[in-house]
Amino acid sequence: MTGTLEDRDLPYNVFAKACPSRGTLEHVTGRWGALTLGALSEGSLRFNELRRRVDGVSEKMLSQTLHALERDGLVHREAQPTNPPRVDYELTPLGREVAARLLTLIHFVEGRMDDVLASRERYDTARGGL
Repeated sequence: MTGTLEDRDLPYNVFAKACPSRGTLEHVTGRWGALTLGALSEGSLRFNELRRRVDGVSEKMLSQTLHALERDGLVHREAQPTNPPRVDYELTPLGREVAARLLTLIHFVEGRMDDVLASRERYDTARGGL
């Protein structure tokens, strides 16, 4: 790729303060959004299954995250008219595309954690053991 990111001829620029792509980027790359998309890449899940899979997320945060991802067109919510009601969440085609890219980053980070942990240790040692 030549030139800078600002040279790209795209209708949206995430670096511009008012660009609506910033909100979507935040939803996708925030802790709960990334983990939710990653979990849903494994297949359709019910709310409580998803909550167990994304260890540590509160019910409120998962609900807010799912709403944001659904609004952005990345997650599809399907409510079954059963008693009790059954709600399933799955990735849309766009959501699958985004999740695939996120998983590449997630797997890269997981694979390099020994390097990250060693770097943290050196950093902390150099600064008196934070």
